[in-house]
Amino acid sequence: MLFSQIKGRHWWLGILLWIVLITPAQASVILRVAIQKGVNQVKVGSSTSAVVKDGSGRTLGQLPSMSAFYAQAVPGGVALNNWQSGLFWIEPTGKGFVYINDRWYRGRTLVVPTEKGIAAVNWVDLEEYLYSVIGGEMDTAWPLEALKAQAITARTFALYERERQRNNPIYDLGASPDHWQMYQGVSSESRSTYAAADATGGQVLTYKNKIILSVFHNCSGGHTENVEDVWGSTEPYLRGVQDFDQDVRECNWVKTFSPAEISTEIPEVGNVQQMIPETFSPFGSVTALKIVGDKGMKELKGEDVRTVLRLKSTRFTVSKSANGSFVLQGHGWGHSIGMSQWGAYNMARHGYNHLQILNYYYQGVALAPIQSK
Repeated sequence: MLFSQIKGRHWWLGILLWIVLITPAQASVILRVAIQKGVNQVKVGSSTSAVVKDGSGRTLGQLPSMSAFYAQAVPGGVALNNWQSGLFWIEPTGKGFVYINDRWYRGRTLVVPTEKGIAAVNWVDLEEYLYSVIGGEMDTAWPLEALKAQAITARTFALYERERQRNNPIYDLGASPDHWQMYQGVSSESRSTYAAADATGGQVLTYKNKIILSVFHNCSGGHTENVEDVWGSTEPYLRGVQDFDQDVRECNWVKTFSPAEISTEIPEVGNVQQMIPETFSPFGSVTALKIVGDKGMKELKGEDVRTVLRLKSTRFTVSKSANGSFVLQGHGWGHSIGMSQWGAYNMARHGYNHLQILNYYYQGVALAPIQSK
């Protein structure tokens, strides 16, 4: 029904008004992705022989191929193999990959001291970074139009973070999905991720000529959320829309807590007696959850409702079992803001292209080429 309703409103005509000015050749953008940070040592290497340089660009020697070495924090810098320097560059020869911790990556590696140990940062071309992220964030067997929508959102998000971190001297973003995007190196690349990234090369989402915060999530459970109801911010393009993922089995969940388990997470309330959803978003998600114990009360609001209790989503009901445990039955997976990945999958299966998918989940945005700086 929803698909036919949308078609009936001719919403897709808005695509024709998008600003699409993609040039044949895009300027290369290098991302600095922190694979490890705040550690005392990190394992590094290269699939081909690698040139090792210091901070001035002076070549110190080479690391042999397919061998692992530990870079370690030492007073005044980093130690690697038989060298000690303020920092190290590891640059593969030919078309080699670098090895960091337990994965292979494109690009080169910077090992640099930080306030807490050292960091291993992968310097990688943005488009090659996307080869991995698309596969880390979305099933590579999904329809190509869904993967292309993921490519544009991931590219946009990476550049948004790069701008936000412009004063960070070490990295632009990390490699985990907790705060950034899932970046697993070459292991999550495939033919379909190459196709999705290459077909959308250099394309980003903008609002009033500025790159947007193009967040996405696994599934919303039937309706995405307005950003202010979750994060309290005011991005005008992140508006709740009826979703296409309400029948996805993977998005339904049940989690049971004993009172003691909740008290472990929120010890200040004492022995938990009640969990009360107090307020809801216009679309049924819990925006405030009251936890009542014998020592006091705590109210979780916004995103804390999900993260403090490690829930998949904030769209849930609460009941109490016969043994006193709290049973939360929910729908959705993630913060429910922006594009639903399962929603994109279902739209693509029903014949919608990636531009239509993006235009549906991000309100009033335009598609534009990366502006070189």
